[in-house]
Amino acid sequence: MAPVTVDGPTNGSVKSKEEEGSAQPLFEIDDSDLSRLLEKPRPLNTERKRSFDERSFSEMSINLSPPRNNNFYRLSDNSSRGFDNLDGVYSPGRWTGTPRSGYFEPHPIVGEAWEALRRSLVNFRGQPVGTIAALDNSSEELNYDQVFVRDFVPSALAFLMNGEPEIVKNFLLKTVFLQSREKKVDNFKLGEGVMPASFKVLHDPVRNTETILADYGESAIGRVAPVDSGFWWIILLRAYTKSTGDTSLAEMPEIQRGIRLIMTLCLSEGFDTFPTLLCADGCCMIDRRMGVYGYPIEIQALFFMALRCASLLLKRDAEGNECLDRIVKRLHALSFHMRSYFWLDIKQLNDIYRYKTEEYSHTAVNKFNVIPDSLPDWVFDFMPTRGGYFIGNVSPAKMDFRWFCLGNCIAILSSLATPEQSCAIMDLIESRWQELVGEMPLKICYPAMESHEWRIVTGCDPKNTGWSYHNGGSWPVLIWLLTAACIKAGRPQIAKRAIELAESRLLMDGWPEYYDGKLGRFIGKQARKNQTWSIAGYLVAKMMLEDPSHLGMISLEEDKQMKPQMKRSASWAF
Repeated sequence: MAPVTVDGPTNGSVKSKEEEGSAQPLFEIDDSDLSRLLEKPRPLNTERKRSFDERSFSEMSINLSPPRNNNFYRLSDNSSRGFDNLDGVYSPGRWTGTPRSGYFEPHPIVGEAWEALRRSLVNFRGQPVGTIAALDNSSEELNYDQVFVRDFVPSALAFLMNGEPEIVKNFLLKTVFLQSREKKVDNFKLGEGVMPASFKVLHDPVRNTETILADYGESAIGRVAPVDSGFWWIILLRAYTKSTGDTSLAEMPEIQRGIRLIMTLCLSEGFDTFPTLLCADGCCMIDRRMGVYGYPIEIQALFFMALRCASLLLKRDAEGNECLDRIVKRLHALSFHMRSYFWLDIKQLNDIYRYKTEEYSHTAVNKFNVIPDSLPDWVFDFMPTRGGYFIGNVSPAKMDFRWFCLGNCIAILSSLATPEQSCAIMDLIESRWQELVGEMPLKICYPAMESHEWRIVTGCDPKNTGWSYHNGGSWPVLIWLLTAACIKAGRPQIAKRAIELAESRLLMDGWPEYYDGKLGRFIGKQARKNQTWSIAGYLVAKMMLEDPSHLGMISLEEDKQMKPQMKRSASWAF
């Protein structure tokens, strides 16, 4: 398959490479159209409201003194920010100074981090459209010189928190246009709603053109489509809307269509008996073979959050209402399923340990026919008396008991986790600090697979050896998710402790992609330096802890209607 491209003169119209030999271009945007989309003034609703959750954040025991000015942050004459009608916490104006003293002292690496983040910016026809994955000249580029949808999210949040939303707006528009193109792998056509995993801007100085080359999975390891890209795109769109008060972007026909296409792709009917989303291995942040096929927690949590964000962003018209009805039904079923079957605490672990098997009836307790002897030995020692978490995967006769950081943090932020479950996850992190945080936050999953299990599950992957990369490696980018989850759960001191650990090494080590070892003591054996999302993740965590009201752009409060009266299945009727 020829890669999907966006091609055009640097100062002219955008055209596809095929346009010269075909009457039907793949992608064409007129200069005036693009300028109008990107420069259209947005009406801001500046009415200031203060929710219960915002009052709670402001009343936290975090002593915030007035900010100091810093050249690395853009100053604003008018720092008021619009308040939209989305639920959650209001996100205020742009960042106007260094971290305030009182809760923690300003750290010198903040300025260095902002400089590094700005060096990673990618421009298309004179406008920033994203940040590349890494700026490491010491290693082969591979695809680290591309703009990844999932990787850009922490960068986007950093710019939003700093009052620089234009790059985020440009990115959202560019990717939704790439979504609308026909996508094929070999002779198979991908779903219309699939978002690209990444894109690259190619410059041709001879023709004075710039081309966007998009990858929808046809170039990825294992040729797997990125299931999470569409979810992150919707979550980021909601964050942009929440932060800026600009509803005009989300209301654009192209954006509304993009949301509906993603929802249609995920809510299509099939042979599923569960409301969870069936996925291939390697379709998310863990993009290599790691035994996360089936119903991985990362995808289910992102799916839940994207459904909730989409329900807030879709217009209440004929097309939007039809989609909304399906979203609401799926949300109720998904929340019940996840909270009931993915949740593990010491009581549930004991129940599984005592399961009977081969039950056949509607009253079966062991609904997935999990064999108790399949429980791994480590989980009995890992599970504290107080604490719990959403396990990695649940499917027929299979439970993956591994801890996955991203899925559990998103479960808290999306309110997939109940308030009680959120507190239990925080209890687990505190009680298992050495295992999950160690000397460098934060374990992407725990524990690592080794020896025979590693050979069978990963296929002897040399990059995912024990306690390295996706297999128990420590990823600094995850610190922003931990910080957001800690603030939402009312435990900011956990985030503060993790940030201080990261600050002690990140700049000195050159902002690595990941760390190796049981405690995260060593820079990853194949880790890229100057990894953009390691930089951005730290900045977002720092800004969020300094001003917790930023949480509003990435957090959703619990929907009280998400606890419907459960009715017996129709199959109970005789």
